Amino acid sequence: MLRPLYFLLLLTIGTTQLSACAQAPEKPPVAAPPTAGPRLPWLDSLLAASPVLAQHQVGLSLAYADSARPFYGYQETKYFTPASNMKLFSFYTGLHLLGDSLPSLRYFSRNDTLFFQGTGDPTLLHGDVPSRRAYNFLLHRPEKSLAYCAIACVTPFGPSWTWDDYGYYFQPERTAFPIYGNTVRFYATPPAPVRNGGVAAVRPGLAPQSRVRVLPRFFAPLVGPAAPDMLTPGLDKDTHVIRALHENRFYVLPTTKKWVDETPFVTSSGLMLRLLGDTLRRATTGAVWRPRPGLDSIRTLNGLRVDSLYRRMLRVSDNFLAEQLLLMCSTKIGRHDSLSTGRVIRFARKNLLAGLPDPIFWVDGSGLSRLNLITPRTLTALLLKLHQELPERRLLSLLAAGGGQGTLRKRYHDATGPWVWGKTGTLSNNLNVCGYLRTKSGRLVAFTFMNNNHVVDSGDMRNEVERVLRQVRERL
Repeated sequence: MLRPLYFLLLLTIGTTQLSACAQAPEKPPVAAPPTAGPRLPWLDSLLAASPVLAQHQVGLSLAYADSARPFYGYQETKYFTPASNMKLFSFYTGLHLLGDSLPSLRYFSRNDTLFFQGTGDPTLLHGDVPSRRAYNFLLHRPEKSLAYCAIACVTPFGPSWTWDDYGYYFQPERTAFPIYGNTVRFYATPPAPVRNGGVAAVRPGLAPQSRVRVLPRFFAPLVGPAAPDMLTPGLDKDTHVIRALHENRFYVLPTTKKWVDETPFVTSSGLMLRLLGDTLRRATTGAVWRPRPGLDSIRTLNGLRVDSLYRRMLRVSDNFLAEQLLLMCSTKIGRHDSLSTGRVIRFARKNLLAGLPDPIFWVDGSGLSRLNLITPRTLTALLLKLHQELPERRLLSLLAAGGGQGTLRKRYHDATGPWVWGKTGTLSNNLNVCGYLRTKSGRLVAFTFMNNNHVVDSGDMRNEVERVLRQVRERL
């Protein structure tokens, strides 16, 4: 009698357990952690034992440039703020979309009027990569009237840019038709001494000041001396010019030294037309872009060779050129009704960068935004793609070179010549560098070395990064 009851009890318990198991959610399979290949114990120890690297995020990825994947990684799967290393993604996108030359402007002619609109080309009368191609084109057109047609464009500043950097040379506003690099340049020369009988003298009560020349001259009447209350505590010691927040008023700080500086101006279509008209000495008016289908032939004026822009952008890490580069790229995809950074980024991620190890969080062309996030192994994978697709000589010539030019000119010296070619990425408390180094054995190694949230002195950080990379050079 007990056996049937015992059997029924076991059957009930078993059924209940099976039902519970069936209702429990199934856990997703755990993916095996990605590996970067054989470890390098000496390099692991070098990084782990460094007191300079001890208190912040450190990531390192290495790959032979002629290989398909990294062979070493230290926290290479974690995400970092890349800063200006993002310019390499902009560079890669430009290589695939722009061809051999920059698009300077789009235009069509109707009766006695030339209608034109911007493409984002930053080189018109730029101080460092100047182009007169668009200037000469507009100057010598036979039409009686020039009509600039506005095009929808991104906001002057990118997402999560630092608002109080508006007055610094490295953060000009983004526009569809830049002129003079959207900055004002100031050239200060020391005051000439007043001589009396061969002896230098200064008139009582008047301290000599540097003489300042302003280009373009249009802004000269808007420049004046800084008032004493502008000398606020904490003012950057290298500051020479202060611009009002929302207007083009420039105030020069007192100095007796020689210096050169540039300050972004507040852009607008009206100001651009005045600057262009003053420069061309031809009246330029605003108009609406309304070409007639089948009747008006729309053409693109080609400007500088692309390497002129790439070289300046990568070597000195020019933010403005990088931002405008993506705007020019946007003229090559989608409809031609706007200049959109986001449209280019979406296209590049889907069509050009789909094979990278990790998704990239990419919001601007320059890396000024802290919303950008990438992993070291992903950046190294991009370096491998660049090496595969470009002749090595051309690729290295576009980058900063240790002991040579650009942001690496003061470091990585060697009597035999450059052995590091790369791109730096620096924001407050973030110091990154990536690129290529030639080992003592002759191999070219692609590397990404990222340091985020460091609190040590920047000079000490740079020294430590160089020390580690020199060891990589010696031992590989």
